Amino acid sequence: MSQTEEPADRESIAAESDPLALFRSWLTAAKQSEPGDATAMSLATIDSGGRPNVRMVLLKGVDNGFVFYTNLESAKGIELNGGRFAALCFHWASQQKQVRIRGPVSRVSDAEADAYFATRPKDSQIGAWASAQSRPLRQRFELEKAVAKMAVKYALAKVPRPPFWSGFRVIPLEIEFWCDRPFRLHDRLLYRRETEHGSWTTVRLFP
Repeated sequence: MSQTEEPADRESIAAESDPLALFRSWLTAAKQSEPGDATAMSLATIDSGGRPNVRMVLLKGVDNGFVFYTNLESAKGIELNGGRFAALCFHWASQQKQVRIRGPVSRVSDAEADAYFATRPKDSQIGAWASAQSRPLRQRFELEKAVAKMAVKYALAKVPRPPFWSGFRVIPLEIEFWCDRPFRLHDRLLYRRETEHGSWTTVRLFP
């Protein structure tokens, strides 16, 4: 059925008491149908000059927040350490759905970072050591040389987590669920709370 043929009385987004539970159900459905990586999300931060930055990262966990990992000395790592808030956005074309999140950011614990780093493929672990992420690269050989050096160093050893590599958790204060509807009359459901442990309120938004 095409978008214009979709029934006008299609059921609206069902509000649940816990928006994180609703998010998990949407993510599970997206993993079954999305041709790309359903955990891909845009991450928006602000640099020291007040200018916005956005890039794609991968969601690695959902508990009381949304968890992802990066080089702490990269542009996003510096901005996340220096700022108090970030925004995320998921878009699943196969589901005709989108989720937007805003909230404060905190570092994951060393134990959490160690545990996740240990699950990464060894080549990815070596790459984390070799890449001076976001800094100028004169030529590709410079990176390949660093990778080769680390590969030799850890050829027969377990790769430890670099001290400059860890994760962040975005604790949602706002989560908006969006679902496509015919004629741009989309369905939007916004969850909002004042503090991390506050109660959620919901409101429907005009498209």
